[in-house]
Amino acid sequence: MFMHNKKLMYTVRVAEPNPGLATLMLEQFGGPQGELAAAMRYFTQGLADEDVNRRDMLMDIATEELSHLEVIGSIVAMLNRGAKGKLAEAAEEEADLYASMTSGGDSHTMSILYGGGTGLVNSSGVPWTAAYIDSIGDPACDLRSNIAAEARAKIVYERLINVTDDPGIKDALSFLMTREVAHQKSFEKALYAIPANFPPGKIPGRPEFADKYYNMSQGEGDASGPWNEGEQWEVVSDREMQMAVDGGDGHATVEMDAKAGKAVEAFMSRTMSDPESDPVTGADLGAGAGAGRTTPIED
Repeated sequence: MFMHNKKLMYTVRVAEPNPGLATLMLEQFGGPQGELAAAMRYFTQGLADEDVNRRDMLMDIATEELSHLEVIGSIVAMLNRGAKGKLAEAAEEEADLYASMTSGGDSHTMSILYGGGTGLVNSSGVPWTAAYIDSIGDPACDLRSNIAAEARAKIVYERLINVTDDPGIKDALSFLMTREVAHQKSFEKALYAIPANFPPGKIPGRPEFADKYYNMSQGEGDASGPWNEGEQWEVVSDREMQMAVDGGDGHATVEMDAKAGKAVEAFMSRTMSDPESDPVTGADLGAGAGAGRTTPIED
């Protein structure tokens, strides 16, 4: 059960309307790193988590993310407020009204389509989608994903802070950015509260492959570091040793019954290419300047 408190979690003070800036702010309203995506991610995880401690944390943070959505939505609404009135009441001449609506990204979309409201879209007008939610139902996986999601959201808030001089907006955005940091800490503590949190899942990795580092990209710029050197790693640079690492012949095969095998053989025979042929094609017949070399056409 949810109860709405009419006071925002953080006070919103906007110096003046700015539809273009409102468009940018939508990135954290209906974008992939935004507050709605975060709330839905943690709610769905919390509903399914069998651990009562993590469930409580996920529900707390999910609910807080909805309050952050309200803060961002209020900023967008205030930034659009003047434009909304002008549009609704035709308070300007046509040319001036058109200029104010089309200045700054997709602000005209918000003004015409949403009436200055906060559409569930990102800053490019792309509708919010549940595809932003990448939960997989394993707490070790999901908590790592949550940490990364909060980190990405912090960076987006930093970028939004950098594109405005409005002190009230900067203040509110810095609060939201800082809460992303707090959530990262909570998720990381929850992750390490699971004693065996790596690798995720139940089935262990195969020991003959778990400690190998395959140096697949070779040449100038080869680098070494803790990710591929030391006692923990066996580095494999030999190209021959990078192929058919299972000890097989490295080819793909499938077992088929006689009927299926016969059908495949017939298909292969019917579609077999002739490497000796060099037929004249439509590209040759229609070749013009810039076509490069073409098949000679005999008289």
